[in-house]
Amino acid sequence: MDNTVVYILFGAFGILLLIGAPITVALGIAALTSFLYLGENPIKFVQIAFTSVGSFPLMALPAFILAGALMEAAGISKRLVHLAETFAGPFTGGMAAATVVACLFFGAISGSGPATTAAVGLLMIPAMAQRGYDKPYASAVTAAAGSLGIIIPPSIPMVIFGIAALGLQPPTEAIQKFGVFASVSIPKLFMAGVFPGLLMALSLLIMNYVLCHRSGYTGSTGGWSFREMGRAAKDGFWSILAPLVILGGIYTGYFTPTEAAIVAIFYTLFVGFVLHRELEWRAISHCLETTTWLTGRVLLILFTATVFGRLLVENRIPAIIAEAMLSATDNLYVLWAIIILFLLFVGMFMETLATILILTPVLLPIGYNLGIDPTHFGIVVICSLAIGFQTPPLGENLFVASGVSNTTIEQIFVKIIPFTFMNIIAVFIIAFFPDLSLWLPRLLGY
Repeated sequence: MDNTVVYILFGAFGILLLIGAPITVALGIAALTSFLYLGENPIKFVQIAFTSVGSFPLMALPAFILAGALMEAAGISKRLVHLAETFAGPFTGGMAAATVVACLFFGAISGSGPATTAAVGLLMIPAMAQRGYDKPYASAVTAAAGSLGIIIPPSIPMVIFGIAALGLQPPTEAIQKFGVFASVSIPKLFMAGVFPGLLMALSLLIMNYVLCHRSGYTGSTGGWSFREMGRAAKDGFWSILAPLVILGGIYTGYFTPTEAAIVAIFYTLFVGFVLHRELEWRAISHCLETTTWLTGRVLLILFTATVFGRLLVENRIPAIIAEAMLSATDNLYVLWAIIILFLLFVGMFMETLATILILTPVLLPIGYNLGIDPTHFGIVVICSLAIGFQTPPLGENLFVASGVSNTTIEQIFVKIIPFTFMNIIAVFIIAFFPDLSLWLPRLLGY
């Protein structure tokens, strides 16, 4: 290994971040500088990057982003929120609990944390404020629950992790010690995310009940209205069916995640134009603009992070880090704790997709050397990084909730700390009990 290349790669990356360069620019310039130092033809830089954005599974990315935007415009998210609200009834902290459930449903459509926070927050934060909830608390619940958007499938970070992990083979020593490892696939990651996502949601609901009981945030005085619940269920039938169509098709093998995203788009167009009759051509134009901007941003990060990651692998940096950690301790639970705490720290400062692309080549070999199933490892990585959406300074969900509620980041952060603590406990449970992630894929034959 040429140590100079490593110094150039990380030195240039660190300096550019310190002076405020966007992470895409920092990754790209650091990688290109290293290529030039090695005397490589810059065309190779472009070829690696082009290959990274030309894979078939990656086509699901813009399609899922567009499907999520269209579902909001078609009134699907509004009906899901109303359905969750009617089921809250007189339950202590019921409106906040309904927010968590609504984020759970919308996360099964959008695949994005900030998109989930925005779609649900626009409806639920004002509604909670009208019911007497403190606005910072309402914003904190929404921002914390919005993190479920990248855990509940379909999930954009799962697509990116699946692509990043496909090219990483288990070390020979790990195969000799633990046998052949199961392969990683995006449908398998989607299935593996279901129960961890529900556990993360449950941790939020438990903390919400405790905090609401302490603050006196009671539910409605009139009890549950079964007529209203039935009306909301009937009105939201096609909205409930949306995630079932998307995920059901993937899990039963009728279509791939990429094909499922296309099905989701056409399903939404049909519901929006023919059934709900709320979708307008002007809204479609806005959805396309949003999709183009978000997809371009993600692909630029993917473009540069892939080249950066390739340089890491070629210089054996992941293997060296893995060897160093394994030489310090071979206790599985201690190493899990180190990895999770490291991801929580990185998630506070770096964008999730870039983090996955940069760290997967570094951390996955450690998982292989510990005998960890790569699908389970990916779920723990994504759950850990999901918490980064609710922690400053990057905390995208905090900024979205702050903008929706006109509340300061500082006020929301104080209220979100207990939810973040519960999510961290849930991540450790997911890491220490792999069957939570792997039971459903095994049941369905993956």
